[in-house]
Amino acid sequence: MADASKDYVGSFPPGKKITVVFVIGGPGSGKGTQCAKIVNQFGFTHLSAGELLREEVKSDTEQGTMIKNLMQEGKLVPSDIIVRLLLKAMLESGNDKFLIDGFPRNEENRQAYENIVNIEPEFVLFIDCSLEEMERRILNRNQGRDDDNVTTVRRRFGVFQESTLPVIQHYEKLGKLRRVDGDRQPDIVFEDVKAVFAQLNIQVASTRKREGTEKC
Repeated sequence: MADASKDYVGSFPPGKKITVVFVIGGPGSGKGTQCAKIVNQFGFTHLSAGELLREEVKSDTEQGTMIKNLMQEGKLVPSDIIVRLLLKAMLESGNDKFLIDGFPRNEENRQAYENIVNIEPEFVLFIDCSLEEMERRILNRNQGRDDDNVTTVRRRFGVFQESTLPVIQHYEKLGKLRRVDGDRQPDIVFEDVKAVFAQLNIQVASTRKREGTEKC
């Protein structure tokens, strides 16, 4: 893992700003929908921890089978596996702005990310959605996923609430948490999301402008 970390750091040009935003929310909170809108509006690369895990499951490897069993039981996948998958995706993207969806889910995730990647997120977007609304959305969608039944959904929500609350509190204490009401229609939610990212976009643009001026 240490070697992977060195490769990661060396992959970015010296002095280049790398922007990372975490997107956190319970299952069915609408993270994926909002991330797609953010990508279109602001040019981020969307990396879904859940999607990367599901792709690994499809690989039919020993690790993929282990991940599948954990997901079916509503349990969380070990942090080193998640970070390694995220790291690989970041290296292959060629972008410098990353939207990491569904991560970190717990303090272990957060610490593993900080130890291996060590790029502080600009902020953490928390899609705050009620259990009733998340359950309704998940049961209404038709994706053929094995983890979309009532019992598993409620277990997943319980795991999310218990494990992710310390992460939310950590970033809130640092002043990096941006909370939006996810119970509303996606377009309405995105109005709040746009306001958050528009501020970030201005900050990033200003930084690049200063860097360009210094070079001149």
